[in-house]
Amino acid sequence: MPANTPAMAKRKSSSGGWLESARTILYAALIAVGIRTVAFEPFNIPSGSMIPTLLVGDYLFVSKFSYGYSRHSLPFSPNLFSGRIFGSLPQRGDVAVFKLPRDNATDYIKRIVGLPGDRIQVRGGVLHINGQPVRREYLGPYLVEGEGPRPVPARLYRETLPALGGQPARAHEIIEATDDGPFDNTPEFRVPEGYVFAMGDNRDNSLDSRAMNAVGFVPLENLVGRAEFIFFSVDGDAGSWWEVWTWPRAIRWNRLFTAVR
Repeated sequence: MPANTPAMAKRKSSSGGWLESARTILYAALIAVGIRTVAFEPFNIPSGSMIPTLLVGDYLFVSKFSYGYSRHSLPFSPNLFSGRIFGSLPQRGDVAVFKLPRDNATDYIKRIVGLPGDRIQVRGGVLHINGQPVRREYLGPYLVEGEGPRPVPARLYRETLPALGGQPARAHEIIEATDDGPFDNTPEFRVPEGYVFAMGDNRDNSLDSRAMNAVGFVPLENLVGRAEFIFFSVDGDAGSWWEVWTWPRAIRWNRLFTAVR
């Protein structure tokens, strides 16, 4: 049997190094997929439908375990099972990511305002739940930026959703440009069992459950998770990716690591 030469030993060492690197990359990928599936998944905000709660350019983490797991918890939503495992209802007022029911693929993020059995209606811009108007307090004027060549004036309100099942009432901010827009006066919607009703906080610029032919009721199975906190946020002032000197002025430092309410 011939003895190992230095060249053979070098080839074996090189081969072992490549295998070890490939193994490390595979393990890291599996860990990342596991965390994304069962714990947290990052999302970014591409539109202004959730202003003022979420701004275009926000990056946030969504907890996957909050409502249990469905096929939409997995990458690419494989049709491996139906329903939810360890499922639980969202709380009224949660900001949640879900798959658009129309295609079961597009990610939407809205606020859950109606639970199974609720009656939801908007009258004169005021949300009504089970026949009762939701309290809405005027906070002052608001300028919506980033949705056109110039800021758009709106009105800022604090909306307080009614308490449910011993949980405290939950308040959040919304904006309204008018109280007489297309979605400011709706029929009454009764939320079926197994579904929720979702609305954007930018009430006059949000395609949500009020548009029955576009979004409609959201199946519980389509819930991906609850928005937890913003870990990064950038406005439109940054230049190209290589213009690193523009990055600091584009970062919204005051929004980093803030909870989503």
